[in-house]
Amino acid sequence: MPTPIPYPSDPSDPLSQMEAFIRLVRILREQCPWDMKQTHESISHLLIEEAYETLEAIKEGDDAEFSKELGDLLLHVIMHGVMAEQRGAFTLRDIVAQEFDKLVNRHPHIFGDEVATDEAKVLQNWERLKMNEGRTSVLDGVPKSLPASLRAQRVQEKAANVGFDWHDRRDVWAKVDEELGELRQEIDAGDLEGTKREFGDVLFAMVNAARHEGVIAEDALQGTIETFMRRFQYIERSAAAAGRDLRAMDLNEMDALWNEAKQHGM
Repeated sequence: MPTPIPYPSDPSDPLSQMEAFIRLVRILREQCPWDMKQTHESISHLLIEEAYETLEAIKEGDDAEFSKELGDLLLHVIMHGVMAEQRGAFTLRDIVAQEFDKLVNRHPHIFGDEVATDEAKVLQNWERLKMNEGRTSVLDGVPKSLPASLRAQRVQEKAANVGFDWHDRRDVWAKVDEELGELRQEIDAGDLEGTKREFGDVLFAMVNAARHEGVIAEDALQGTIETFMRRFQYIERSAAAAGRDLRAMDLNEMDALWNEAKQHGM
């Protein structure tokens, strides 16, 4: 006999909908062979994938897709919470209560007597309060699994929140020039390890420069990748339309098509 679907008692009430959703996930964990088999580890990569799909929907300004992807993220939060309950680690109530308390504690300028009149002060308070919660470094909490440019920016932001930062943009760009000079020296010396190290320094300095210019380096690079792909795919289509093998074309021919793509606004 089919299991009754746990519809919300009041579809217009978000709390009722959430309760029904949690019941649904619990049923799946108890009765679906695939869901029953999963662990935190086995679906961890899917959580990352859903997060990136959510970011893509935000960047594309697609609210319908954005809503769907937020639902997929919510599913993963609830699924991990139910799994944790089943193994006696913590409960969904614990998750919500901890996050509730954390948000209250980290906003003393709203729920307490502190004053924060701008964003910088809020961020400084946030980092100070995290240290009071037991962290040993202001850099704790930056995931190693983040894309390198995002991780670099988060590390730089956290250091900047305690004053370790340049205040003059000219100093930031001077550092970029300095790192580029050191990279050229290692390349000229033929030192592969030194070249690798200095490439890292240049990239780190460029992320920092982007941050000071109000640019998220990861977004900028993703945008450039998308532009490159559009223009290169134009070259592929143009070559195919002309009956040409892309591998038989020289760089000048491909570069001419690249410039055509630019003229078409790609």
